[in-house]
Amino acid sequence: MIELTVDGTSLQAPEGQSLGAVLLSAGRTILRDSPSGTPRGLFCGIGVCQECRVVVDGTVTRACVTPVTAGMRVTTGHT
Repeated sequence: MIELTVDGTSLQAPEGQSLGAVLLSAGRTILRDSPSGTPRGLFCGIGVCQECRVVVDGTVTRACVTPVTAGMRVTTGHT
């Protein structure tokens, strides 16, 4: 198990599991809001729709196709 931080909260997960799966397991179904205020989260699960965009260590990335690593710092647009 590795430790990562999501919006300031420490989480543990199996190394290499997708960030999207880790977030869902932690109950984080809403990851950001669209410009119109509509909640967004995991939708397609394969990186096509880009609804699961989060910031990982300062870089915008898709949670569903990003494997977690030790020390990863994740910021969602919805806390």
